[in-house]
Amino acid sequence: MIKSNYTILALMSGTSLDGIDIIAVSFSFNQGWQFQINTAETIKYSIEWKSTLSQLVSLPLEELKDIDLSYSEYLATVVSNFITKHKLEDIDFVASHGHTALHRPEIGLTYQIGNQQILADKLNMKVICDFRVQDVKLGGQGAPLVPIGDDLLFNTYDYCLNLGGFANVSFESNFERIAFDICPVNIVLNHYVSKLNLEFDNKGQLASTGKVNKDLLLQLNAHPFYKEQPPKSLGLEWVDLNIFPLIDSFKLKIEDILRTYVEHAAIQISMILVENKKKVLVTGGGAFNDFLMKRIQDLSEAKIIIPENEIIEFKEALIFGLLGVLKDRSEINCLKSVTGATKNHSSGKILMPNLRHET
Repeated sequence: MIKSNYTILALMSGTSLDGIDIIAVSFSFNQGWQFQINTAETIKYSIEWKSTLSQLVSLPLEELKDIDLSYSEYLATVVSNFITKHKLEDIDFVASHGHTALHRPEIGLTYQIGNQQILADKLNMKVICDFRVQDVKLGGQGAPLVPIGDDLLFNTYDYCLNLGGFANVSFESNFERIAFDICPVNIVLNHYVSKLNLEFDNKGQLASTGKVNKDLLLQLNAHPFYKEQPPKSLGLEWVDLNIFPLIDSFKLKIEDILRTYVEHAAIQISMILVENKKKVLVTGGGAFNDFLMKRIQDLSEAKIIIPENEIIEFKEALIFGLLGVLKDRSEINCLKSVTGATKNHSSGKILMPNLRHET
């Protein structure tokens, strides 16, 4: 008999490198899915881990495999400490997104570190992870994967907009869920503000003091990616190749870069939110960027809704937890209408603890 109630731990690490989002969440099914986030925390990365993760795309595969093992061990420590700190019991399993090292679906490649067997062994718990690989093998983008959760948990909204390292959106169109990456956001803003020894531009205050460089803005908006039809997704490799060299060629002050890029992101996002008075749920770190949110609202007639902080910060971890539950039930957690895969499927890898491998 399939269970209808689950208590799990879910982990998410995004491209903005804010840290590891970890939540204890309960799911229940009764003619639909309900959830309750019991405990949630973001574990900040050390300077060393942040530096390592920011350079993954440039590393040879053998070196990535070594980091993968180390990162899997690190995640086990993070989870173990979280369980001890919050006195958690009766956890069904851990659902882990890992951290994206490489994402090149056009050549059939995606690689998330932090999904090694040692994670289950160290924790002595079942782990469900590595949700993207199967989709890419089926011809999909392997991203975004969150839209199944938007459909099952947040379907009272017309659009679900996430502003993390990248902006992505999910919505219903012709009776099926459509989703795609819109443009890079925090991965670019945080990169440039780090040159001022800051982690992020608090509320967009620095960007608001800059000036828009019209030539740069025109060139950013003219990129062919924005004319492509979904399914489509972005990765750090794409930003390294297409965005950073272009911005750097203008040799602008940091404030002007931030201001111009905020305008670019707001334009691209508002072009998606074209329907008047539609309800848009906004989550991810970009929801705290007041200046970015103002520019999106200025350019759009949509009804922007920013939920409580817990949903803003932990919605992606929450939904990867749901992906784990659906995989555990052998139910569809990946939609071909979203990723472009050849079929809907139940994606992910299940790791069972092997005590003989514990150290």
